[in-house]
Amino acid sequence: MTRLLVECTHVFKHPTVNSGIQRVVRNVINQLPASADGVECMPVVVLNGELYRVLQLAPLNTPFYNALETFGGRLERLAHRFWQWHQKRDAQCTSKLARRILYVGYRLTVFAAFGVPIRLIRRINRTQLLKRCSPLQHQPGDQLVLLDSSWHSDLFAHVEQLKRDGVGVIAVIYDLIPLTHPQFYDTRLVEVFSEWFAWITRTADGYMAISATVRDQVREELQRRIGGEQTDKRWFDFFHLGSELDLHTTEATVEPRLKQLFTTPEPVFLMVSTIEPRKNHAYLLDAFERAWVAGSTARLCIAGRVGWKCEALLTRVRNHPELNTRLFMFNDLSDTSLEHAYAHASALVFPSFVEGFGLPLVEAMQRGLPAMGSDIAVFREIGGEFMAYFDLQNSQSLADLIIGFQRSGQFPAARDVADWQWIGWREASQQLAERSVRNVLEAPMAPARQHAHCP
Repeated sequence: MTRLLVECTHVFKHPTVNSGIQRVVRNVINQLPASADGVECMPVVVLNGELYRVLQLAPLNTPFYNALETFGGRLERLAHRFWQWHQKRDAQCTSKLARRILYVGYRLTVFAAFGVPIRLIRRINRTQLLKRCSPLQHQPGDQLVLLDSSWHSDLFAHVEQLKRDGVGVIAVIYDLIPLTHPQFYDTRLVEVFSEWFAWITRTADGYMAISATVRDQVREELQRRIGGEQTDKRWFDFFHLGSELDLHTTEATVEPRLKQLFTTPEPVFLMVSTIEPRKNHAYLLDAFERAWVAGSTARLCIAGRVGWKCEALLTRVRNHPELNTRLFMFNDLSDTSLEHAYAHASALVFPSFVEGFGLPLVEAMQRGLPAMGSDIAVFREIGGEFMAYFDLQNSQSLADLIIGFQRSGQFPAARDVADWQWIGWREASQQLAERSVRNVLEAPMAPARQHAHCP
């Protein structure tokens, strides 16, 4: 093994996005160790079909070039989708003549519609690009860790070439939810993710999940797709995520309306997530409405950007009789404001149907904020006896927890969150690097570790 190359292309191109995966990528890259078990580690990006070592993840203050780079990225993603379409059609052709015609048509379209404008944009942006990264020559034995959301990228063909040149490929898997619960997503995202996972099933040598729960799901999915013999040729492991809010600064101010929310004595229950169907905000409203009818004065604070398939939920919130009285919603909180909310809320509530990890749980609990979560396997893995769990089939289950906690002042978990400890992003990044290196180097594969705190 030569070097561990940790890929962060999408975040490099879109550094201002701060939702789940982007937060993970940014923190892992910023905390990436220089080496793991004697193997050099470095952040890399795949841009314009070339490999670069990242010198600066944060963007330069050049609005024109940033806008041009964004446009170029969209054009390249469109070209990548066209490449995927061609690959499918080529595989379906049985006639050599038909394949030749398809190939010629593909090449002409690529040249006219994508090739010329993309090359021009690349040339303009190259001077700015080289201030943030430098060209890197791959070597046989390098291991490319696909940390970022590579289903959004156009790097498939380049990764395949790297693999032919002797570079190993490690896929980081955040979850399989678009495959297992496609109803929560738009059709196009499900298609893109499905194509990506089919590709990564063929391409990756090993898989690093963000929880033991997801690791086991990935192994089972590969066994279903390619059989036990081929699955046994791959390795599977996991690392856990950190808990710091890296964009929090003491200079920034807290959202005034949020700050006002915590100046009265009634308890505030905090929900932090993108607003989309999988997060189950409707269940949350049902539970709090039951609690309010029963006389609870608890308040619900929903914090998260507006996502997809949530029009009915947003209408319900905006027309709710308790809005800005016992129900509050914030769609654009900074990390500084979120830190304030974690510090002053009474509890976190997290009713997701399914998760790959549940980052707000560790963010809250590491700050001493107790958490109530849906009774799903990954939450049990993370929270153990330190969390309170409710039944997603019955919103009264959560309402009872809310009412009981307010009346007794005793959080309904078996163990006190004050005794709970978790890792930070430095340890998370180190886990990813060290476990990747060990799985590549060791034979037979090291036994799977069950907890985040294992060395």
